[in-house]
Amino acid sequence: MKISYNCANCTYYAPKWMGCCPSCNEWNTFEESVVQKQNQINNKISPIKMVTLNEINSENQKRIVSEIDEWDRVMGGGIVPGSFLLISGDPGIGKSTLLLQVTHQLSKALKVFYFSSEESLKQILSRAKRIVEDDHRIFFSNNGNLDSIIETVKQEKPDLVIIDSIQNCYFSNATSLPGSISQMKEAGFQLMQLAKENNVTIIVTGHITKDGTVAGPKTLEHIVDGVFYLQAEEQWNLRILRSAKNRFGSISEVGFFDMNQNGLNSISDINEKLLEQVTYSAGTALTISVEGTRPLLIELQALTVASKFSTPQRIISGIDYKKVVLIAAILEKYLKLKFSTHDIFFKVSQGIKITSNGSDLAIALSLLSSYFQQPVPEFSLAIGEINLTGKIKPIQNSTSYIKEINRFGIKKLLCCNKQDNLSNKIEIIKFDNVYELLKLFS
Repeated sequence: MKISYNCANCTYYAPKWMGCCPSCNEWNTFEESVVQKQNQINNKISPIKMVTLNEINSENQKRIVSEIDEWDRVMGGGIVPGSFLLISGDPGIGKSTLLLQVTHQLSKALKVFYFSSEESLKQILSRAKRIVEDDHRIFFSNNGNLDSIIETVKQEKPDLVIIDSIQNCYFSNATSLPGSISQMKEAGFQLMQLAKENNVTIIVTGHITKDGTVAGPKTLEHIVDGVFYLQAEEQWNLRILRSAKNRFGSISEVGFFDMNQNGLNSISDINEKLLEQVTYSAGTALTISVEGTRPLLIELQALTVASKFSTPQRIISGIDYKKVVLIAAILEKYLKLKFSTHDIFFKVSQGIKITSNGSDLAIALSLLSSYFQQPVPEFSLAIGEINLTGKIKPIQNSTSYIKEINRFGIKKLLCCNKQDNLSNKIEIIKFDNVYELLKLFS
C-alpha cells in the first residue's frame, strides 16, 4: 500500500503533501489517497468478442420521456437508457426536488430506486408530501454505502437509480473520507460500469465549488455521459437547468422552471415571463438570442459612470467580458466617447448567458443609453453584429428571431440596413454603422 497526495481542485499528483498546488495555484487542496498495488494479470487473457451493428440488440432503446417538458428538452428529448448523468448546483437550489418530481413521473412505467445519503427517510417523506401525490412505486433508502447500492442494483435490476449525493457516499473498505479524490474516482468508474453492463440509468447529484464547477476531481465529469447545472435567478423564483456536457444531446439547450411551495414547474413560454420584467429606462436594451432551438428575449443592462480610479472598473456578468470591452472600444474609437475614463457595469438580466454575436448592437445601444442618460425607444428590440470597423452586419438565420419578435408586441426593430426576412408588421429602424446610432440620442 502506497500513500500519495492529489489536489482536490485539479487532481494534480504529488508524492508528498504540498501547501500550494503548482498546477492550479490553489492552497490547502491536497488530500491523502491510498494507491493499491495492482493484482497480477492472469496470463490467460480472453480475446474480445467483436460484433457488427446489425447484431446489436436495439430493443428498449427509446428515450425515457418524463413529460416534464423543460427536463426532457435539456436531456435531448428524454434520457437514453443506460446513461450515467450528474446533476449539480448550489445547496438548497432544488436538485433533490427536481429529481423527486422526475422520478415520480418515470415511476409510472419504470422501476425506480432512490438512494439518499443526505436525508433520513422521514425527511424525504416530508418533502415528497409537498410536491408529489402519494406514490408507492418509488423505492427509497438512506443508505450511502456504494458497495451495498451496487449489489442491490445488480440483484433487483431497477430501470432508474438516483443517488443523492455522490459526495456523501462511501466504500466499505476505503481509508479516506467520503468525497475524497480516490473515492470519487472509484465511485465514478464503478457506477459507469454498473450502468453500461446492466442497462440501468443512473443519475447522481453533486455539490459545486465556490467558482460554480462540480466539486471533486474532473475525472468524474469525464466519466459521466452528461453534466447538468441547476442555477437560480436572484430576483425571482426562476431555476435554469443547463447542459455542460451531453453525449446524447445538445449542450445548447436550456430549461426553465418556476419554483414554488409545490416544487418546480416547467415554464413553457419563458419569453412571456421575461418580457414582464423588462424596463425601458436609460441603460437598458432588449435583444433576442437563440439558446439551443429556442429564441429568448433578453434584457441587457449597462451603467457607465466617470471613474474615480486610475484604472476604470469593468464589472460584467452574463456575457463574455471581452465582448463588452471590445464594443466599448469600438464606440470610443469611432464616436469619440470617453469610455476609457468611465467605469462600466454590465449584466444580462434573468440569469441567462449570451454567446451569440447577434446581441452586439443591443450591447452598444445599452452602453450609449447609459452614457447619454437617454432610454432607447420603448418596445424596441435590437439585433445585429458589429465588426471592428464599426460596420453593423446582419445576423444569419433570422427567421426564427423575427417570428418570436412578432408574437410579443415589439413595435420597433433596430437592425442592419441589409437585414433580410424582416416583418412588415413592425417599424424597422436600420443602421449602416455605429455613427448612425447617435441619432437615437440626439
